[in-house]
Amino acid sequence: MSDTTTLQSAPTPRVNGVEQVRRLVTEVPGPRSRELHARRTAAVAAGVGSTLPVYVERAGGGVVVDVDGNSLVDLGSGIAVVNVGNANPRVVERVQQQVAAFTHTCFMVTPYAGYVEVCEALARLTPGDHAKKSALFNSGAEAVENAVKIARAATRRDAVVVFDHAYHGRTNLTMAMTAKSMPYKHGFGPFAGEVYRAPMSYPYREPAPISGAEAAARAIGVIEKQVGADAVACVVIEPVQGEGGFVVPADGFLPAIAAWCTANGVVFVADEIQTGFGRTGAMFACEHEGVVPDLITTAKGIAGGLPLAAVTGRAELMDAVHAGGLGGTYGGNPIACAAALGAIESLEDDDLPGRAARLGELMTERLHQIAGGNPQIGEVRGRGAMVAIEVVQPGTTEPDAAEAARISAACHAAGVVTLTCGTYGNVLRLLPPLVIGEDLLTEALDVLAEAVAG
Repeated sequence: MSDTTTLQSAPTPRVNGVEQVRRLVTEVPGPRSRELHARRTAAVAAGVGSTLPVYVERAGGGVVVDVDGNSLVDLGSGIAVVNVGNANPRVVERVQQQVAAFTHTCFMVTPYAGYVEVCEALARLTPGDHAKKSALFNSGAEAVENAVKIARAATRRDAVVVFDHAYHGRTNLTMAMTAKSMPYKHGFGPFAGEVYRAPMSYPYREPAPISGAEAAARAIGVIEKQVGADAVACVVIEPVQGEGGFVVPADGFLPAIAAWCTANGVVFVADEIQTGFGRTGAMFACEHEGVVPDLITTAKGIAGGLPLAAVTGRAELMDAVHAGGLGGTYGGNPIACAAALGAIESLEDDDLPGRAARLGELMTERLHQIAGGNPQIGEVRGRGAMVAIEVVQPGTTEPDAAEAARISAACHAAGVVTLTCGTYGNVLRLLPPLVIGEDLLTEALDVLAEAVAG
């Protein structure tokens, strides 16, 4: 008998039937995607954009498969939505059971247990051990708008304070709260009033080094001089800014702003729509500095891809609104609630916040290596699996949006889905599903390194 052992390579893992590989069988986008795009151009409003016009047929784990059979590594997660992975088994099972039972009644007409169970889970998961209540909606913008309504009702004040580089949504009020004009606000005014903007802590772009406490004092000075503490209903802030460029404020900034709010009877609202549900290595980004918001808005990662959003907060604030003052026909739809319960189960049982922290370490280490040989990368930053590079003209801090777009386009052509963001359009952001395999992520980062090098 021969003692020679035949070694066989391990089979490629599959998630939701999708091989976890990067594989291109056509150019990107391929012929079927181009055909669909021509139909889309005739039927879909031009104002609805797409980052990468490949038309998806299936997705799972860290891969999306397009109609041409190309398998692309997903570093976008549908903009931080499918944290638990596309078609997560727990989400699918609960959704299938709910669809078979009933699809809609309107919670404001005849309620159902799923809505209550989601609110109970949010009370348990969100920061703070105070009594909490929630209201459910459809989108992040709706959640932010309703948080403002709640704050105004509770304080009997009107002013809303937001920050430079903020993004809060596309409704009229949330456009007013959003900093960037193009494409979010341009041509859509006039906007809602009583919205005021304060300077953000943006360490990379400070003219001189400044601590988080000093940056907070600067912002508070603007608020007190230009608005007045006794006029402010709420301060709304993303603990890590999303569309504004993955800006992580200096340590101490958030706690100082929150403390000022408490001292002045102002409602502190944490917009955790992009940062929530494990994305930053904690269940919520506020937890990194021990900040307990009065109200917290969530969406995106809450329901594994189905439309659901929430405002969760101190019970006395949430109850300040008169009966019937909160709601919406589809808010807290039973199918979306079922999906949320499945997603939350996966986040907790599989320790996906811990997984996000591990992925963040892997990405950050590799991105620093890439930056070392490429002077157009001005900074690597982020928390957990919410990581970005800011692209600048070498030797300066001058934003280079064209170079960021070139890098992202090169990644797309090579089969890696990447997104750009930032007030100046010069930030490349990485938001992989928290269930992505490390080998697959490493391969995607190899592609990014080649794209950066040109």
